[in-house]
Amino acid sequence: MYYDLTVVQFSKMLKNLSAILEKTESFAAMKKVEMSVLLNSRLSVDQFNLTRQVQIACDIAKLGVARLTGKEAPKHEDNETTVAELQSRIQSVLAYLATFSPADFAETASRSISQPRWEGKYLTGHEFALEWAIPNVYFHITTAYAILRHVGVDVGKKDYLGEMPFKS
Repeated sequence: MYYDLTVVQFSKMLKNLSAILEKTESFAAMKKVEMSVLLNSRLSVDQFNLTRQVQIACDIAKLGVARLTGKEAPKHEDNETTVAELQSRIQSVLAYLATFSPADFAETASRSISQPRWEGKYLTGHEFALEWAIPNVYFHITTAYAILRHVGVDVGKKDYLGEMPFKS
């Protein structure tokens, strides 16, 4: 269950984010807009820009899964300044997520998970997955999507959701 909710869904959503960033490059070329303008775009002055939204979505995906399984996550320097560098970061996180199997999540539900920001408090793995990791990944990917919609990139719900496993 936790594998599907995190590794499978985080991977899917990061791939969708990657595809949205590809559309952003096409938009920038067509409209003759500097990519740095788009990467620094934000919805509000007190909100992180597009670049930081992508970085945080990647961090929460990798660190969330690492904390749920007790494994070490790769480190990223948060120094990306181009779409190519953001794409590389997404690919790095996808490669890391691909190293997990459902068996890695055997102890997840009862694991105590904390972070320095929580000042000694913790969540169970179940709570952490459902109330912190999953909503945060979706929040930052949604915000990146919303920033790009706001500046005029032609993306829609199908781009955000990606391929669906329809049955017939």
